Amino acid sequence: MTDTPLPQTERTTSVDLAASYEDSGVREVLAELDETMIGLAPVKSRIRETAALLLVDKARRAMGLATGTPTLHMSFTGNPGTGKTTVALKMASLLHRLGYVRKGHLVTVTRDDLVGQYIGHTAPKTKEVLKKAMGGVLFIDEAYYLYRPENERDYGQEAIEILLQVMENNRDDLVVILAGYADRMDRFFESNPGFRSRIAHHVEFPDYSDDELLRISDIMLGEQSYIFDDAARAAMADYIAARRTQPHFANARSIRNALDRARLRQANRLFNEAKGPLGAKELSTIRETDLRASRVFRGGLDVERRMRQAAE
Repeated sequence: MTDTPLPQTERTTSVDLAASYEDSGVREVLAELDETMIGLAPVKSRIRETAALLLVDKARRAMGLATGTPTLHMSFTGNPGTGKTTVALKMASLLHRLGYVRKGHLVTVTRDDLVGQYIGHTAPKTKEVLKKAMGGVLFIDEAYYLYRPENERDYGQEAIEILLQVMENNRDDLVVILAGYADRMDRFFESNPGFRSRIAHHVEFPDYSDDELLRISDIMLGEQSYIFDDAARAAMADYIAARRTQPHFANARSIRNALDRARLRQANRLFNEAKGPLGAKELSTIRETDLRASRVFRGGLDVERRMRQAAE
């Protein structure tokens, strides 16, 4: 697709990219990304590159330079809990501010939202999702589940064909982001070359380091007006190191789950131990025992048992 050049009388002779950057509101989106998301340096770099591409593309149009609509369909690969959905939401806002999509909303779906269970069911389901996503970003999580070659009666291929057509014909009004594990996404693209040819940007989301996860835990607690005491923060660092080595580790998602359980233990501890009125500090502080009772720690079950016995 190629834009029609502006008439000579409507063209500008120069463009101030710095001013365009300020006027677009992109600075606020990128600043929010830096402030709210720990780590992810390569991901943030790719987002800035995308913003630069669209700013330059906008400047070229203003100067009457013929330009094709850039293809921004993306693949986000990485382990669970690395921020893929959150970054997709920021990307939708960024694309809207730069005039690439009309609405800037995010529609998140999985296979079940697109693929039907009987003949004639898949097309209307897929088209309805695409209708909702038009003008924004469609985020398909675990996209490789769309393709199940081992099942001859699977209708995922029908959804794929509809998606490919819309991705090509409506790429100036819809961005599709496919997400999932890197190795499975590679096999998915090998089996579906139509997707590979339409995905222009492949963004890898690295696992968080132990230090980054500890900082994330501080932020998560702060958002709910909780804090660690010093011993609890040290216990959280130990928890992160131990949990990483165990099955089903999901980065920030595992940290959120751990904090939810710690808050549950804290509430139980306060309920059973309190002898009088409690102040805001007691109600808001996570202590070491609230974390050490976790099964992640060797002996965590014994700690939890002793806490129950003390309460009885």
